[in-house]
Amino acid sequence: MDVRIIHFYPDLMDLYGSRANVLALARYLERLECDVTVEAVLPGGGADISRGDFFFMGAGTERAARAAMEDFARYGEALKAAAQDNAAMLFAGTAMDLIGESVKEADGSTYQGLGLASFLVEHGKRRIVGDVYGRTDLYPEAVVGFMNKCGVVTGVKTPLLTGLELGFGNGKERGPEGFHWKNVFASQLTGPLLVKNPKLLETMAAAVYARRGKPLPVDRPADRWAEKAYVVTEEQLRARAK
Repeated sequence: MDVRIIHFYPDLMDLYGSRANVLALARYLERLECDVTVEAVLPGGGADISRGDFFFMGAGTERAARAAMEDFARYGEALKAAAQDNAAMLFAGTAMDLIGESVKEADGSTYQGLGLASFLVEHGKRRIVGDVYGRTDLYPEAVVGFMNKCGVVTGVKTPLLTGLELGFGNGKERGPEGFHWKNVFASQLTGPLLVKNPKLLETMAAAVYARRGKPLPVDRPADRWAEKAYVVTEEQLRARAK
């Protein structure tokens, strides 16, 4: 199966090793014998994203995210059409801010988001930094990660994580976090989220397959190092969450 991954702004939006999310998914799909092509979308490039199977943008500084949005807006209609057609997408870290209705910055200025979702983001002067341990309806295992943000998100009706046992959610401590609709996944958790959470990586691959009307193969690849790392992290964060 041919799979085309669209990676938005891999240099501008690559804090905390965000690029590793694309590398992990591409490797996973290749081990399922998919022929994977990763296409980078650069500012001013005017790429054709109409045939994408998976769309990704990672974390950047707040300044970088605003700069990315100036170019990202041109892909709004194409991304909305792809989302309606059940294309798989992941927006991690500050990239999540850009798919909402608007972002209000700490200086009071506001800029429009893509409008793929209806939530609002407001940046403050206080940074929210720390580990996160939460739950999703997608599978039984916990989701682990790290957060470094200054934005509060309001208006999310369908969060990715239904609640946190440790950390700050969209708008409050231990509240719901992220956004999920169809095969659009978004979270303000930074870093290689798909490397830290093997089940979430599998979920992304399953979404790519589902759009083609296929289930994931029964015999799936396993990354023992990633799974062992997840077990250690999950145990430590679960102990802190008590």
